[in-house]
Amino acid sequence: MAGVSRRAFALAALSTLTSAAPGSAAPAGRPHRPGRPRRAATEMRGMWLATVSNRDWPSRTGLSASDQRKELTALLDKAVRYRLNAVMFQVRPTADAFWPSPYEPWSQYLTGTQGKNPGWDPLGVAVEEAHARGLQLHAWFNPYRIANNTDPGKLVSSHPARKHPDWVVPYGGKLYYNPGIPAVRTFVEQAILDAVTKYPVDAVHFDDYFYPYPVAGQTFDDDAAYDAHGGDFSSRAAWRRDNIDKLVTETAAGIKELRPGTRFGISPFAVWRNAATDSRGSDTRAGVETYDDLYADTRKWVQKNWIDYIVPQVYWQIGNSAADYAKVVDWWAGAAKGSGTRLYIGEALYQAGAAGAASAWQDPAELSRHLTLAGQYPQVGGNVYFAAKDVVADPIGAMSRVVADHYPQPALPPG
Repeated sequence: MAGVSRRAFALAALSTLTSAAPGSAAPAGRPHRPGRPRRAATEMRGMWLATVSNRDWPSRTGLSASDQRKELTALLDKAVRYRLNAVMFQVRPTADAFWPSPYEPWSQYLTGTQGKNPGWDPLGVAVEEAHARGLQLHAWFNPYRIANNTDPGKLVSSHPARKHPDWVVPYGGKLYYNPGIPAVRTFVEQAILDAVTKYPVDAVHFDDYFYPYPVAGQTFDDDAAYDAHGGDFSSRAAWRRDNIDKLVTETAAGIKELRPGTRFGISPFAVWRNAATDSRGSDTRAGVETYDDLYADTRKWVQKNWIDYIVPQVYWQIGNSAADYAKVVDWWAGAAKGSGTRLYIGEALYQAGAAGAASAWQDPAELSRHLTLAGQYPQVGGNVYFAAKDVVADPIGAMSRVVADHYPQPALPPG
């Protein structure tokens, strides 16, 4: 659309959707209630669309290209009906690709066979179809996970991990690239930036997997890499954090060079450090701390403005004894205050009505209360929901309640 800005196009698209109602949700256009924060005309309303193990899409491997595309566009249509405005589309779940990549094989989650061409370009189509609906498309990459098993022989013979076995670490029943090898970092960045070069994605998105989550009784074997590259650091932990810092800063620089309008966001586990570990940490007692266990200094990335936005996964209910939603959001608002990094809150829609979830999650209003609470902080610019399958199913009406209470009209995503 020559001569028309993406923002103007989004406004035009949104103007055609103001009458769309979220299925059987409460009536659209509900008037603002006194005491409830008024939602901004511009805010993040995102939805993760996970492809790993066919979590959200495609529904199973081996569907025809036509059926895969129909399923994908149906999910985008559902996002529009719920007045969402951004989709975080997982396009590199396990060192593979949902686009024709010169670096990595086609994902097995499309055809059932790693490396087999699905007959179409899912990322290219997703960008086109999302933009046609006024949605942003954030391309979601997992940097280091190779496989959800420990057998390299199950990878396609052309896989880089088979060509470079020294890059690979088995841990916790999975295979990972070793973040401590500079050649690995260069390769991962090249694989990611290939998509940025080819497609007008609105953002590059990372999730919470950097160094893997700790597994009791197991050690992530990076001795050789540490011996070769860790000499200038006071500890292995400091070296590991520097490896992840370099991934973040170098990816950010590559995005800005190749496509300056594209943003870079990260969605980490929500506890940087507990206050008992570090006085600057949150009033939490989480069993995992990103700084110490995943070697991801998420607070520094925000305060140094290395990334454009952060979406901590605040996947606990209000009042949780180990990590209270209210306390975690308060901590992140403080961490983001005065920085140039935008803060959105990751919401555990998948918990709503789930068997075994805390009693609060059996209440359809719990998620809506999250938005009311988070909306009281000027630093919070919106919310992102995990994940697409749960948006569609909406088993106890929690998402419909959010839309009725907080999304009476469409909103533009942050520019």
